[in-house]
Amino acid sequence: MPISSKTQIIVSSSYLFKLSFQQAYTFGLFMEIGTIIAAVAYFRKEIIEMVQVLLGSKNRAYRKLLIYVVVVTLITGIIGAPLYLVADSLTGIALGIPMLIIGLVLIADAVVIRYSRRKREEGINLRKLENLTPRDYLLIGIAQGIAALPGVSRSGMTTSAMLLTNVEPDEAFRLSFLAGIFASIGAFGLTLVSSHSRSNLAAAVAAIGLPGLAVAIVTSTVVSLFLIDFLIKIAGKSKIIYLTSALGIIAIASGLLYLAIGL
Repeated sequence: MPISSKTQIIVSSSYLFKLSFQQAYTFGLFMEIGTIIAAVAYFRKEIIEMVQVLLGSKNRAYRKLLIYVVVVTLITGIIGAPLYLVADSLTGIALGIPMLIIGLVLIADAVVIRYSRRKREEGINLRKLENLTPRDYLLIGIAQGIAALPGVSRSGMTTSAMLLTNVEPDEAFRLSFLAGIFASIGAFGLTLVSSHSRSNLAAAVAAIGLPGLAVAIVTSTVVSLFLIDFLIKIAGKSKIIYLTSALGIIAIASGLLYLAIGL
């Protein structure tokens, strides 16, 4: 969902298991493993086709998709890795502020979707992957990289970036989730790279316990799989306007709540 999952994990694990901010933040990124498994399962056809392009397939559509994923992922890494190191060194951060911003952006997205639907009814075509340019890749990669910060939703940032540049809503969600697979792998990998991150992760796992961790990963995978399918299907319908508005309101409410309790 376009609401920061790692922020929900930071808040819940801090209160339930008394984790420090750094431990909860690292654990939030580690739990991207559930999203990775779900997205790989859901988009297995696209992933197989991209691998076949690497092996010599001439399929132009999937070649374009592969280029999109590679470029966006590289830009995400360039932007996101330094931000992760900065955030990981903090003792705390005002999580409510980025949540408020994301909420306002999601409500703006609903207005954009409404406007884009009207343009389509008037015969004006909206954009798809084949219409995206390197400039679009740069924008999406930057948006996704910024999501390394606590409180910032990766899918909220990337779908918003695409919707605001007149990409079809269902295409925006699809491309966001596809790019998110490799960004999530990178986020998961960062939690295992440095001794500091491994120490934070070990403390989180010790507090939760291995059985609890297993249940959390399975639950995350199942819920992510359901939500990916739900969002992709509803994005092409008029109800996406109401869903996006509702998510924006939830994000704003969450941001206000976090600020009220001092997060």
